[in-house]
Amino acid sequence: MKRTQAILATVVAATIGPATHAQPALATNGTGPAQNVVLVHGAFADGSGWRGVYDELTRRGYRVTIVQNPLTSLADDVASTRRILDRQDGPTILVGHSWGGTVITEAGMHPNVAGLVYVSALVPDAGESTAQQYQGFAATPEFVIDVQEDGFGFLNPQHFQAGFAHDVGDADAAFMRDAQVPISMSVFETRVQNAAWRTKPSWAVIATEDKAFDQAMLVHMAERAGAQITRVPASHAVFMTQPKVVAATIERAAREAVAGIARK
Repeated sequence: MKRTQAILATVVAATIGPATHAQPALATNGTGPAQNVVLVHGAFADGSGWRGVYDELTRRGYRVTIVQNPLTSLADDVASTRRILDRQDGPTILVGHSWGGTVITEAGMHPNVAGLVYVSALVPDAGESTAQQYQGFAATPEFVIDVQEDGFGFLNPQHFQAGFAHDVGDADAAFMRDAQVPISMSVFETRVQNAAWRTKPSWAVIATEDKAFDQAMLVHMAERAGAQITRVPASHAVFMTQPKVVAATIERAAREAVAGIARK
């Protein structure tokens, strides 16, 4: 038994040891720039779409972690995000794309979160549902959702590239279409209980060629949250196609967020 325990201890040490030292030591006293970034994907996608942003930020010395949302309910997605936030060792910038914006609005109440970045994302207020954000704004006919009998939605294959990723190459768009993650349509009717942007500074990247949202809707939500807005020509897949712009916005948030909380 002792020999078995010794072997297990050796294996665990060999497995964990290198990973423990993979990231540089980061300031955690809360007085300097946030060094941690957590990325939250939206509907019909998974966390792999953040690879370009991840690469940009890790090259700049940030510790980046990506949430894999189950897209089964707002509560489940918020729980997945909080689980990752619990693992951060200091001030963290929480970033959400599309539906991920609703998730970070609620999950951003976590004490480790110093600032929020909305990437062509939904920004509801406390007591509001995601669906309410669309009221009074123009329809988006190229963004077509097929709802299955079980209540989960996929983007229509024929409209996927035009509605989600028109600035992505045909082969990559086809892979994204065929690898999409369905979302429970009930999430859009769930009301957010808290709006972290009311107490924490926020930034927004708006894709000016986004076919998933009316531009006026994106601007309205970002301005209501008091977000500093960056506009970039891109599709709804801006988190993939404009990683340098998105990463630069996140880096600005990391530098300014702690002071921003103090001002609020």
